[in-house]
Amino acid sequence: MIRINENYLKLKPSYLFTEISKRVSAFQENKPETTLIRLGIGDVTRALPHACIDAFHRAIDEMAADETFKGYGPEQGYAFLREKIARYDFQERGADIQADEIFVSDGAKSDTANIQEIFASDIRIAIPDPVYPVYLDTNVMAGRAGDLSDGRYEHIVYLDSTAENGFVPSLPGEKVDLVYLCFPNNPTGATIRRDQLEAWVDYARKNRALILYDAAYEAFIRDEQLPRSIYEINGAREVAIEFRSFSKTAGFTGTRCAFTVVPRACMAFDGTGATHSLHAFWTRRQSTKMNGVSYPVQKAAEAVYSDEGRAQVKEFVGSYMGNASLVRNAMLNLGYECAGGENSPYVWIKTGMDSWEFFDMLLNRAHVVCTPGSGFGLCGDGYIRISAFNSRENVEMALDRISRVLKG
Repeated sequence: MIRINENYLKLKPSYLFTEISKRVSAFQENKPETTLIRLGIGDVTRALPHACIDAFHRAIDEMAADETFKGYGPEQGYAFLREKIARYDFQERGADIQADEIFVSDGAKSDTANIQEIFASDIRIAIPDPVYPVYLDTNVMAGRAGDLSDGRYEHIVYLDSTAENGFVPSLPGEKVDLVYLCFPNNPTGATIRRDQLEAWVDYARKNRALILYDAAYEAFIRDEQLPRSIYEINGAREVAIEFRSFSKTAGFTGTRCAFTVVPRACMAFDGTGATHSLHAFWTRRQSTKMNGVSYPVQKAAEAVYSDEGRAQVKEFVGSYMGNASLVRNAMLNLGYECAGGENSPYVWIKTGMDSWEFFDMLLNRAHVVCTPGSGFGLCGDGYIRISAFNSRENVEMALDRISRVLKG
C-alpha cells in the first residue's frame, strides 16, 4: 500500500498565513461591504520598476523570433545576471563572492526550504524564536524535529529572540550543526551588528557548523554601519550560505526571482569526517530538480542593476520605509513598545494581550489585517507584526482606524 511521510503528521495544524486567510475570508463573507486594509502578509503593492518592465518587454520580443528565442537556460542562472549580482551586491561591499557561486532561483522561500535536503537527517538544528515558519516546518517534514510538546519540538534548539536581547539571539549553550539566521529579521524587524555577526561566524568555525543566512530584506537597511551580507565578515565563506530575493527589493513577489550564494570554500562533512563541497552538492540538487528561471524574468532582474533600475529601486524601497516609519511612530505615540521599522519593512509591536485576540480586534473593529506574533513561535506571543507593504494612503487610513480603536 502507498504510505505517507508520517513526519507531516507532526506539523502544527495550520500554516500561519493559511489561518489568517481563513479568518479574513470569514470576515468578508459576513461583511462583504467592508473594505479591509491588509498590512499582514509581506506582499508588495507597487508595480515593477520601469527599468524592469522595459527589460521584460525586450526579452519577450526576443522570445517571439526564432533567431533570438531562448529555450532551457542554465540551471544556475544566466551569466549576465549572476555577474551583476556578484559585482553590485557583494564585491562593491568588499565581499569576495564570484558569479559562479550564485544560484538563481524562483524564490528565497523555495531555497530556504529545499536547502535542508542536502544535509543529514540526524543533525542538530538551532532556529530562532520567533521565526519565519518555513525554516522550522521543512525540518519537521524531513524528520529532524521530533515530537511537538507544549508548542515546541523536542529535537530543535530554540534561540529565544526577545526584547531583552534586542531580538538578536544569543549563541546556543550547546553544540549545534546547523543555524538559521535572518537579518533584517522577519518577523521582528531587528537588525544585527557586525560584532554580533562575527560572533556567530566564529561559533560556526569553532564547532564546524553551518549558518543559513536569510538576507531577503537587506535592501531596507539604512544604517551603513550594519552588515548587509554575512560575507562581509571574515571567514564566513567557509561556514555560511546566504539567501536573497528580488521580491521585496524590486517587487518580484508575483514575478519570482531570487538567488542563493554557496561559496566554493563552504564545506560539510560525512560520517568519517571527510569534507565535501556544498557548492557541488547544491549544483547537483538544482541540476536534477530545477530547469532554472525564465529568460525574460532574469533579464528583468538584471535591469535592477542598471543606473535607472538602481535609482528606481531606491525610491521603491524608500516608499515602503516611509510607511514603516509612519507605523512605528504611530504605535509608539499610542504607548506601545516597538521593534523594527527603522532598517526593515516590518514593525513588531508588543500588544499586552494574546496575539490572536489582538489580531481579531483589529480585523473586526479597525478592519485592518496584521499578523499575530504567536504564529512565529512561543516568543512571539503577545506581539503582532505590521507590514509596510501598501500604499501611503492605505497605511495612513489603517493607522487612523487603529488609533480610533485603541484609544476608544
